[in-house]
Amino acid sequence: MVNIGVLISGTGTNLQAIIDGIKLGKIPGKIRLVISNKEDAYGLVRCKKENIESLFIDPKGYDNISYCRRLMEEFKKRDVELIVLAGFMRILSEEFVQAYRNRIINIHPSLIPSFSGKGYYGERVHQAVLDYGVKYTGATVHFVDEGADTGPIILQEVVIVDEDDTVETLREKVLRVEHKILVEAVSLYCQNKLIVKGRKVRIDRE
Repeated sequence: MVNIGVLISGTGTNLQAIIDGIKLGKIPGKIRLVISNKEDAYGLVRCKKENIESLFIDPKGYDNISYCRRLMEEFKKRDVELIVLAGFMRILSEEFVQAYRNRIINIHPSLIPSFSGKGYYGERVHQAVLDYGVKYTGATVHFVDEGADTGPIILQEVVIVDEDDTVETLREKVLRVEHKILVEAVSLYCQNKLIVKGRKVRIDRE
C-alpha cells in the first residue's frame, strides 16, 4: 500500500478520479494528505466528504523555496511516497523535485511536447490547440523534473479535435481522458511497474 500525497489548486476532478480508483480497488494506495494553495479550492470539500486529511497552506509570506519546504515537511510527517499534481498551479522548487525524484506525477491536457511548457496551463492549452488548427490533442501523464512539462512521459492518450469544438467542449473531452490515464499511471506506480531509464519510462506489463 503506497502512501499518496496530492497537490491541488482547484475543483479537484483528477483528485476525485484517484479517490474513486482507490475505492474500486484499481489503485493499491492510500491518500494520506491533500494540500491546496487555494483556500476556496473545491478539492478541499471533496476531501471532507471522503474523510481525507487536507490542508490549505497559503503561499503568501513564503518565497517558492520556503513554501516547497513547508509542503515537504507535511508530506514527510505522513510518510508520503508518491506525490500527484492534480491541477496544482505552482512550479515546484528544484529541491522538492530532487527530494522526490521520479516520485512526482503530473497530468497535462495536451500531447507533450506540443502545447506544453511555460504559459501552457488550464484553458490556455485548449485555446492554443484550437487556434493552431491541429486535428488531434490529448492528455499526458509524466514524471516531474526541474523543467516545465519536460519530465519522462508515462502515458498519453489521443483526443480528436472536431471542427465545432470550443474550449469548453474540448476541455471536457480531454478531462475524461485525463481521469482515465492518471488513475492508470498512479496504479502502475503503486504496483512498482514503472521503470525509468533516462527520458524513457518502460511499463512492466507482466
